[in-house]
Amino acid sequence: MDVDQVVAGVLAREPRAIARAISLVEDGDDGLPTLSAGVFPHTGAAATVGLTGAPGVGKSTIATALVRTARAVGRRVAVLAIDPTSPYTGGALLGDRVRMQEHATDPDVFIRSMATRGHLGGMALAAPEAVRILDAAGFDLVVVETVGVGQAEIDVAAATDTTLVVLAPGLGDAIQMAKAGILEVADVFVVNKADRDGAAEVQRELKQMLHLGAARPWEPPVLATAAADGAGIGELWNDIERHRAWLTSSGTLAADREAAVVQEVRALAGERLATSVAAQLAADGGLRAKLRDRALDPYAAADDLIRRLAPG
Repeated sequence: MDVDQVVAGVLAREPRAIARAISLVEDGDDGLPTLSAGVFPHTGAAATVGLTGAPGVGKSTIATALVRTARAVGRRVAVLAIDPTSPYTGGALLGDRVRMQEHATDPDVFIRSMATRGHLGGMALAAPEAVRILDAAGFDLVVVETVGVGQAEIDVAAATDTTLVVLAPGLGDAIQMAKAGILEVADVFVVNKADRDGAAEVQRELKQMLHLGAARPWEPPVLATAAADGAGIGELWNDIERHRAWLTSSGTLAADREAAVVQEVRALAGERLATSVAAQLAADGGLRAKLRDRALDPYAAADDLIRRLAPG
């Protein structure tokens, strides 16, 4: 399929075209501008939920439970699992075949593992575009699951409307989460595996830390779940819906989405400018020689390059 055919297939909700479109994003394909132009006008309807937390806390189990709940109320659901990138194949190490087998034959559920092997901007730019593809394909709910906690995961959270931060007892305390900077991005905290010892302590620590922090327009709830048994999932779903309603009624949804796409444009422009600057430096031996001989300082060289790229 050429890119125009891929776009048409995405809008027609064809699974093969949706998968191909996400592959183009993974690969940083030259057709991405055409793909983006084709799908962008058809986005904005899907509710998007980000799932982040340390490995082993049960994010995939929670995602499976959320898919089950969403399907019970008739919503089409897509799950995008952002996985580690294999150093050998460049693909996602954790394939979608081992995830969420109970939903594998449901035509209204789409599950995809994704790596960012070719995308210049990495996760911060690949994830939003993949989410838009799923949005344009008519999914009512898009769940983005990340593999751990770090800057990449925080970037992915920015691509979703509601961010769930998942913890579990025995895998590090809430203070470590604060150090990672993840508390600020959470809209809902989920203490999973709540049937284990120590779950109540994790909940208590989180609530104390939230009360010590600055007041926020939305106060993140701290829920306990045992997702493997389905315990607490109904309450979690209700809080996701409640957050969505608050986002809409307060005007925060539109403002947050505008801020996210503006930041994405800045990042895209920065990546393209950086590539152009690198090419200019590689081709201009005279400029490099001036820098080497201390005849030109780095600030003056940067100004020179900017004038070349954007004269006037």
